[in-house]
Amino acid sequence: MTELKNDRFLRALLKQPVDTTPIWVMRQAGRYLPEYRATREKAGSFMDLCKNPELACEVTLQPLERYALDAAILFSDILTVPDAMGLGLYFAEGEGPRFTRPVRSMADIEKIGIPDPEGELRYVMDAVRTIRRELNGRVPLIGFTGSPWTLATYMVEGGSSKEFAKVKGMLYDDPKALHLLLDKLADSIILYLNAQIAAGAQAAMIFDTWGGALTPATYRDFSLNYMQKIVDGVQRESEGRRVPVILFTKGGAQWLEPMAETGCDALGLDWTINIAEARQRVGNKVALQGNMDPCVLYASPEVIRQQVADILASFGQGSGHVFNLGHGIHQHVNPERVSVLVDAVHELGRQYHITA
Repeated sequence: MTELKNDRFLRALLKQPVDTTPIWVMRQAGRYLPEYRATREKAGSFMDLCKNPELACEVTLQPLERYALDAAILFSDILTVPDAMGLGLYFAEGEGPRFTRPVRSMADIEKIGIPDPEGELRYVMDAVRTIRRELNGRVPLIGFTGSPWTLATYMVEGGSSKEFAKVKGMLYDDPKALHLLLDKLADSIILYLNAQIAAGAQAAMIFDTWGGALTPATYRDFSLNYMQKIVDGVQRESEGRRVPVILFTKGGAQWLEPMAETGCDALGLDWTINIAEARQRVGNKVALQGNMDPCVLYASPEVIRQQVADILASFGQGSGHVFNLGHGIHQHVNPERVSVLVDAVHELGRQYHITA
């Protein structure tokens, strides 16, 4: 077991003292980096890149070579689990992910099996093992998954959607079928995350990208309850330390209190809530991750620094804050602006932490 040289990300998630506020960026290995675009071209396609452990490792480490980030996140995709269920994932130019065999009925859902993380998803575990080896303790590695509800939206719709007409139609018209699908996804995700942790992931994040499309009642029944099941089933200790779990529902600010009750260690916040209000609402129950609007990175360095200062001041004194964007970084952002962001967080964050 390699000792971590920089563990402030893990310490902040557990509300332990840190020297300054840690930062990582959602989608930090992505198209805004020219070196990522070059590797992706070498791979041939996005999924070919995901399924090549050496190249997935290469792009995971690229942002760490440029920036003093406090965590690496596994380079993969939330749709690896549905793909392993045999739905025929492909990426259409300009349309995003599509499935050749969407699930639209109870009969479709009953046919779906639970993928073996070291079988159909072995390439993900091999990537985790490769990344951990190459990180050599530099920073922690985050493993991740999509939430059952979010994965179900793609599986029922057959791809991306704005209206969620098919999956919401199933929700209201055939809730038993949707619950069976969500239950299978939750069981698959527990196995998937535990395998990532066994392979070397040191924290786990659940991306509930489309939870905000639900009503308060349906959010609890069809999204939060299944994330609760995952939190209860995920291994929380590995290599002699706690494995923190982060829940992130985009557009989910109204549900922070019930999310915090799941037993997760941290909540991700998008930019639609003030982080001081979020901290007041959840108290000491969980750490908070977020929550700068990604579009701030199109602004001048001075504006970026001021936005960082405002968010840090809003959270206030003490540990329990991991700085991040409120969602993934945009592909057209100037990479130099990310340097400004990371350096500003580390520099301006020190005043909020008492060091021994």
